[in-house]
Amino acid sequence: MEEPFDIFIGSATYSVFPEEDNTFTIFKEGKEYIHIQKDTEGVWLKLDYETDLPIFDEDPEVNDIGREINLHQAD
Repeated sequence: MEEPFDIFIGSATYSVFPEEDNTFTIFKEGKEYIHIQKDTEGVWLKLDYETDLPIFDEDPEVNDIGREINLHQAD
């Protein structure tokens, strides 16, 4: 399993904790923030906290976080 890592978007710091099946727990500024899952290369989905099911709403912040995850994993 991949080790946790930090990404930076604007002035925000996100800590990324990889989990199974292309899912990630994201902490923003040190507090648990969201769970996301990779859908396609450019589309990421937020997961519902209670059910862990994907929420199919377009969320630019989630896609920005996902883009940075892709860049980190490409290194």
